Amino acid sequence: MRPHNLFIVILFAVTAAAAAKTIAPPAIPHPMAMYLQTLSNDGKDKVTFRASAIGTHFFLEEPAGVTVYVYEEASVGYRKETFLKGATLAKAMKRYR
Repeated sequence: MRPHNLFIVILFAVTAAAAAKTIAPPAIPHPMAMYLQTLSNDGKDKVTFRASAIGTHFFLEEPAGVTVYVYEEASVGYRKETFLKGATLAKAMKRYR
């Protein structure tokens, strides 16, 4: 009986560890959910991107380049400032430091 209990404990630990590595937030604002839906073409395309921020600038890297957003307190938040075609996240961030 002990090997069976040990197996159950190990299975529970592995399952709990795997569940803890999720990156999905507990809540998503509606506009962000709609943006992600559009970005993935209603789930038809796999989406890969990286993001970072420096001060009032937010950077979104995708295969085509980096979109740079600037934070505006008076508006809804971040507004698109420019698109750096062919740039990487590191190069775009270096440009705004």
